[in-house]
Order: sequence, then structure tokens, then C-alpha cells
Amino acid sequence: MEEEARKLLEEGITKKLLSPGKGELSSTKDGTKVIFHYRTSLCDGTVLDDSRTMGGRCKPMELILGKKFKLAVWERVVITMRRGEIAEFTCDTKHTALYPLMSQSLRNISAGKDPLEGQRHCCGIAQIHSHHSLGHKDLDNLQANPQPLVFTIELLEVFSPGSFQLDLWAMSDEEKLELVPQIHEEGNALFKQGQIKEATEKYYNGIACLKNLQMKERPGDEIWRNLDKMITPLLLNYCQCMLLQGQYYEVIEYCSSLLFKYEDNVKAYYKRAKAHAAVWNEKEARADFAKVLELDPSLGPSVAKELRAMEERIESKKKEEKGRYKSLFNYNTAPATATTG
Repeated sequence: MEEEARKLLEEGITKKLLSPGKGELSSTKDGTKVIFHYRTSLCDGTVLDDSRTMGGRCKPMELILGKKFKLAVWERVVITMRRGEIAEFTCDTKHTALYPLMSQSLRNISAGKDPLEGQRHCCGIAQIHSHHSLGHKDLDNLQANPQPLVFTIELLEVFSPGSFQLDLWAMSDEEKLELVPQIHEEGNALFKQGQIKEATEKYYNGIACLKNLQMKERPGDEIWRNLDKMITPLLLNYCQCMLLQGQYYEVIEYCSSLLFKYEDNVKAYYKRAKAHAAVWNEKEARADFAKVLELDPSLGPSVAKELRAMEERIESKKKEEKGRYKSLFNYNTAPATATTG
């Protein structure tokens, strides 16, 4: 243990054991999965991140050794720990330069956003030296003023290679590409079983997976276009789930983005028309339904049914509003009743 502490110190890392663990040290084999809670602090004690409270939920970090994780120092320190151990690691600035970018990704994930939101086609070092805001004042300050950080880590579990299924973020590009059709099928099966929320998550994961790959390609290139063609059916299925969950404006936004690229996508017009109808955009709904008939006349009966339903809703709404205004008018014009004392 003293020898390991000496090696860490030579590397600019100081370890302080807070609570001993049990068993053997963590495996150092590539592909080993480690799960741990972490708290990141400045040297003055100011807490930047805590996996127990980030995003309002207690979700530990999962790390696959050998996958070139953005913050390499975490891989270095966890292999010095035993399961159940809690330790504090003070790391020199050379180990923490990329922490602001990594923290931004983790905060995005905890908030249900794209982990790569705000990051573009450049390496981490290039982003650090840019003037782009990370969207968090504390991370912007840290990015502008790199400094040592203190990581308090509790090692929860260690899984040997091959004993678990890789998460999407830990997969290679080839593994992600192979997994997407499976995710698509699983989403379809869940949808048929009426498990709409679960199907939505599957479709979202498939889209995120392909978007991650697409970001590495030049827009418009052949590989980029092929990935976009794979995204389209997943996005349409995602929109169908959103329709059923009443997320109409999301459907309008996503279908519009599809139609900007694929002007003859009848399914996108049909779903957007239904969304417009649901939020009382009668003119836009009629225009989209007309386009559906132009592209695929065989959908005439379905379109007619949707138009009748929309017209009935509009008529019902007009009657309701007329009755409301009438009641309001009668109330305001009611004669005052004289009283005697």
C-alpha cells in the first residue's frame, strides 16, 4: 500500500484513505467495469459535483477500463481501491484539465440532455483553449483557471470483462452500429405491447447512438447520409410515441426537421398534421394532410377520418366558447336587485 501511495505521489496524486474496503484490489484488465460514487471539490472545499445529488437523483458513475475515458486520472485511482473503500484523491492540475468538459457531459446526462450538447468537431484540448461557454459558471471559471481538484470516491462494484453488457457510451463505433437494429426491434416490440414510455426510450437511445456517430462525419458525406437514413425511421417512431403522450410541439419540431431534408416523407407530413390538429393549428394541419394525399392518395380514407375528427373538435370548441361568452354576457347584464334597509 505504501509503495502504491509513493507511485501516486510521484504522478502528482495524493491519496487519503477514509474507510478501508474488502477483498482484492480492483482489476487492471481492459474491459473491467467499475461502479463508484464521486464528489469533486476545489482544494478550498467548494463542491463542484456529487453523484449522489446530481440532477436530483443518486446515480453512481460507471467506468470501463481501457476505453480512453476523457478523465484518465479516474482510471488511475480506482485501480488502487478495494470494493467498499472510500478514499480522497488530490490531483495536480495536469490530471484535471479536462474535468470541465467531462462535468458538462455528466450534468447534461443527469438533466436528460445530449451529453455532447455544446461540443463540436474538435478535441478536448482545443475546446479548453476556446472561449466557448460550458453553460455553467463554475465550470467556465475552472476552464479559465485550471487547478488541482479533490475527488472523494467510494468504490461500489467491480465486474470482470465479459460478465456484463456494455452501456452505449462505452461501446466502440462498430459495436454501436451493430446494436442499433436490435434497439430498433426492441422498441417496436415494446410499442406493440403498449409500453409506450419504454419504447420511447429505446428509440431515443438508437437516435442518440447514431447521432454520436454522425457527429464524427462531415455533413453531407456518404457515411453521414447513410447514418441519417438510419436515424429517420427511428425518429418517426419516436414521434409516434410522442403523439400518444401528447407531446405535440416536439412532434412538429422533429417532423419539420425531417421534412427540411426529405420533402417527400409522407409519414412525417402525416404525423405533423396530426400534431397541428391537436394544438388547433387548423390551417397548418389541412396543408399537411393535403400534402399527404398528394404523395400517397391511398391514404385518403385515413386523412378523411382525421379531418372529420379535427372538424368535430373545432365545432365542439366553438360551441363551448359561445356558451361561455353567453353566460358571461348574461352575468354582466343582469339587473341589480334593490334592497331596503
